[in-house]
Amino acid sequence: MANILIVEDEKNMQDIIAEYMQRGGHTCFTADDGVDALMILKNNPMDLMILDIMMPHLDGFSVCKMAREMSSLPIIMLTAKESEYDKLKGYDLGADDYMTKPFSPKVLLAKANALLRRSSALLIDTMNAGKISLAPASHKVFVDGQEIVLTHKEYELLYFFMVNPGQIFSREQLLNRIWGYDFEGLTRTVDTHIKTLRKKLGDEGKHIVTLIRSGYKFEVAV
Repeated sequence: MANILIVEDEKNMQDIIAEYMQRGGHTCFTADDGVDALMILKNNPMDLMILDIMMPHLDGFSVCKMAREMSSLPIIMLTAKESEYDKLKGYDLGADDYMTKPFSPKVLLAKANALLRRSSALLIDTMNAGKISLAPASHKVFVDGQEIVLTHKEYELLYFFMVNPGQIFSREQLLNRIWGYDFEGLTRTVDTHIKTLRKKLGDEGKHIVTLIRSGYKFEVAV
């Protein structure tokens, strides 16, 4: 169904994750460290990456940051630490979900499938708002004809805003819609992602309007 890259230096854990992903019908690629992971990403189209934080040569945070410069694929990070700081750092770098070791491989597969469904190609050819053009089938975004690179969450936010123009959404609603109801992060995660999204959109970032004490809405003048 999908190409999944598993980046895990513990061979036993790598094999267990691959086994469950394959049971779910997916094709698995594996890397023992961050350097190999980036080479695989560069040379093969991937639909999702499962990424351990603690690895030799290049840690998961560095891989996540570099991967985001190459692709908007969903990323699930694995960590042995129960640290809010680690989770916030991962989300700020573009991770889409987190699992803390030890974890259930069945739950990991369920999370992977949920992310793949949410990022799957849609039937709409192109959506336009102002000088922004969004192609759901390829997950590409253009501003005034120039392609811009968004993280997976930035893309999902922009898409959600564009299909719901003029509607006001609180930070809690955006967390639930984009990150999911089981997300344990803070509402400032929304503010951080919208700040970077606006920056990447340049002058067209004006369409994302902040409403004091209410949240955000996407506004396009007719």
